[in-house]
Amino acid sequence: MRTRLIAGAVALVLSFGAGTATAAGWWDKPKPPKPGTVVPALPAGQSNPMIATGVGIGANTPVYKTSGIGPSDFNTGAPAGSEASYIDTAVFPGGALPAGVTITEAQGINVLRRIGENLAAAGLSYTDVYTMRVFLQNPAGAATADFAGWNRAYRQYFANTDLTTGAYVPVPLGTAAPAKPFVVNKSRPSRFALEIENLPVTGWLVEVEVDAAYPAK
Repeated sequence: MRTRLIAGAVALVLSFGAGTATAAGWWDKPKPPKPGTVVPALPAGQSNPMIATGVGIGANTPVYKTSGIGPSDFNTGAPAGSEASYIDTAVFPGGALPAGVTITEAQGINVLRRIGENLAAAGLSYTDVYTMRVFLQNPAGAATADFAGWNRAYRQYFANTDLTTGAYVPVPLGTAAPAKPFVVNKSRPSRFALEIENLPVTGWLVEVEVDAAYPAK
């Protein structure tokens, strides 16, 4: 009787092992992020990806969500409500754009500076951002939104380090030679960017909202 029980147990183990040879066991499956942490899923084989393919948020992670934020009208030298009125004169004195800097790129920089201020008021920074939603409108006379200009602005504040070395990756401003980003930041949020017909404020070409996680203590 004992021999039959042992033989049956061995057969059960062998059967279980054979079943797992063709399918991953539960121990091989990805585990959820630890409580209080945020884990981005990054494209494999890339040293400087622009965005995460997704993000996992652990239980009990305190998060902060901004409203949609557009550029501030700092350029008083341009007509009120014009696209040029939303050039940040702290970055571009007198509202003059360097060679190749597009109006969408300039407004994107303006918006991301406002995002930084909003985060700082909540005790957060660019490094804490894990998700971003971007809405772009066509500049006057353009058939499509300026995604390239927006992406240059984005790289000035996000996703501008080499994942292998940790060093910053130079970023172009317009058509200038790539240089050190305005803010060196390894954070690569999950992100979408959409072209839409009209933003809510006349002259806006860019509106952004982000989610950020408070750092674990």
